[in-house]
Amino acid sequence: MIALTAPCLDGGFHAGALAALTFAGDSRWLEPLFALVAALAAGGAYLFYVTRRMKRKIGTLRSQRDHLRTEERRVFDFLHELGEAFSGDLRPAELHRRIVEGAVKILEARGGALYLADKSGALLAPMFITKGCPPLVDVPGNLGGQTTAQTGESFFRLHHVRAGEGVIGQAWTSASPLPTPVGTDFGAAVPAGRSVLAMPLHYAGQNLGVLAVAGGPGDTLFDEADQAVFKAIAEQSAFALYSAIMFAEAHDKKRLDHDLQVARDIQRILLPSGSPEIPGFVIAGMNLPASSVSGDYFDYVAVDDDRIGVAIADVSGKGIPASLIMAMCRSVLRGAARGQTSPAEVLRAVNRQLFPDIKEDMFISAAYVVVNHATGSMTLARGGHDAPLLYVAAEKTVTAVRPPGMALGIDSGGVFDRVLQDLSVKLEKGDCLVLYTDGVSEALDSAGAEYGLDNVMQAIRESAHEGPAAVLQRLTDELQTFVGGHPQHDDITLIAISKT
Repeated sequence: MIALTAPCLDGGFHAGALAALTFAGDSRWLEPLFALVAALAAGGAYLFYVTRRMKRKIGTLRSQRDHLRTEERRVFDFLHELGEAFSGDLRPAELHRRIVEGAVKILEARGGALYLADKSGALLAPMFITKGCPPLVDVPGNLGGQTTAQTGESFFRLHHVRAGEGVIGQAWTSASPLPTPVGTDFGAAVPAGRSVLAMPLHYAGQNLGVLAVAGGPGDTLFDEADQAVFKAIAEQSAFALYSAIMFAEAHDKKRLDHDLQVARDIQRILLPSGSPEIPGFVIAGMNLPASSVSGDYFDYVAVDDDRIGVAIADVSGKGIPASLIMAMCRSVLRGAARGQTSPAEVLRAVNRQLFPDIKEDMFISAAYVVVNHATGSMTLARGGHDAPLLYVAAEKTVTAVRPPGMALGIDSGGVFDRVLQDLSVKLEKGDCLVLYTDGVSEALDSAGAEYGLDNVMQAIRESAHEGPAAVLQRLTDELQTFVGGHPQHDDITLIAISKT
């Protein structure tokens, strides 16, 4: 009888498990029996090896699954935070922080940085840099006599990057949108050998800037999977940044539109709400701004008991700057006109006061008429303005009245005061004096042709016998027909005075 130890599945033998076999002296069974025992032992060892390998594989897959789930959760958290930034009061600094910190968290990096193009589009400005992020630009070898980690980091956080400069500048000018890992020396204050991902932020045909993340010394290099994730982060960040720019511009436009409406309301208050009653005369005036506010100005001023001042002016340019100069002109002219019967003296006083405050590229053309209803006469001064047009009813003619003068704001007074002169204008019954700004004669149609002075005169000739209101109506109707759908390119102001 031969006693054998039974083999286990793990390839070992249990000493207590004995199998008693009796071969009745027949030894031919021994060889196959030992072969069977050896096969069972080898199979047990192989099964043990396969089982251990499967357990390791399952563990690896579970680890990868957990890693993917964690990464997926981080990406969704990142997108959620970007969405939250737009749901409330969007602040650019907060959006920049969330982008960089989100990228660092998802890729498990040591630090990150966001650079955006400045207003000139020639440099990248650092918007947000996490603590511990290595300088991604070349740090000078000597800063203030010494180079330390602190001085290098300060330089990094303040330095604007040129195209092609360092990792950031190279990424900005990269023709390929794909990020690539970079291992380099980022300056004497920072150890070498860090892995970096840097990618330009492109959206809607604009290169907005660069997003970068960096690993620490000895960290595993970013792999292809990290690059794919970072590319998705950069694309979403570019979209968020572009949306923030559009949101800010829309907000600024809304605020500007509101401010312009307020300015227009104020300007409407400054312009006459109606025409004054002048014994022996009828007067009408109007203003049509080309934009929200006008650089044209007209006004009626009580000079004394017998005289009314009628002013018209055109500030060079359009919009807010012109409207502000217009408001200044109105205030100064009203102060100078009280009790002053000479229109030329009034314009001289206005020029002296406004000249120091008017930019070199701006000026004011103006005409000022003093109407004496006691005598039925007019006195006119013209400071570089379009010549008023006089309709003579008896002859049915229209001629330009051209007293000498130059525009306000060009000369401090030496030449201006000498050139400017008063001119008396005598009106008979039915005669009409028309003052206008160049937005009338220089109105453009869709082909770019001007309405022209001849058409202005013809309209006055055909309507002046009906009175000032008819003149204004005729001119505005003809201008509207002439211009058609073409937008008004300049302010239009008209005043008509007729003798009754």
